[in-house]
Amino acid sequence: MTKKEKAQYVIEELEKLYPETPVPLDHTDSYTLLVAVLLSAQCTDERVNKTTPALFKMAGNPFDMAKAPVEDIQAIIRPCGLSPAKSKNISRLSQILVEKYNGEVPQTFEELEELPGVGHKTASVVMAQAFGVPAFPVDTHIHRLMYRWGLTTGKSVEQTEKDAKRLFPKELWNKLHLQIIFYGREYSPARGARIEKDFITREIGRAPVVKEMMKKG
Repeated sequence: MTKKEKAQYVIEELEKLYPETPVPLDHTDSYTLLVAVLLSAQCTDERVNKTTPALFKMAGNPFDMAKAPVEDIQAIIRPCGLSPAKSKNISRLSQILVEKYNGEVPQTFEELEELPGVGHKTASVVMAQAFGVPAFPVDTHIHRLMYRWGLTTGKSVEQTEKDAKRLFPKELWNKLHLQIIFYGREYSPARGARIEKDFITREIGRAPVVKEMMKKG
């Protein structure tokens, strides 16, 4: 298969599996999504969703969060890991939203990425899921699967994002990146993946990857 043929196969199979793509992080608006995505760094979505109800009960908008003591934020988000840095970033970005944006989350990549703790991936998730702007956030699942499927070199997440945007139609980006994540979690995890279950990799994957998975199986 050519890369374009592989990409089309991925699109068709993932649409069969995941016709609906709910955002995995619980949120009520662009601000709570931004905070939830920030918390998800090196943390599972499940853990974030268990943590954010208490956090947003204390402060569910940037005005209240900006006034909350950093120590209180840190105490609540400690289960998500990296709590000292994350709590400071949540506090400071909330202050900036109040001071600079009247409490609104900005709707450009450039402005989002200027906020404390907000990198390109976080900004991409917010732009895609909160504002409907085409983006292709690359997490570990997408980076791993794009390589396994022979759709990228796997040298960097930046290259993986470029390759994904080149191979997949722009109108599918926001849905497809979630579909790939769902597939990675269910069929092709980083550890313990079995080729008999991971049918997309079995069909179109790189030969060395497939052989290695067959050995482990």
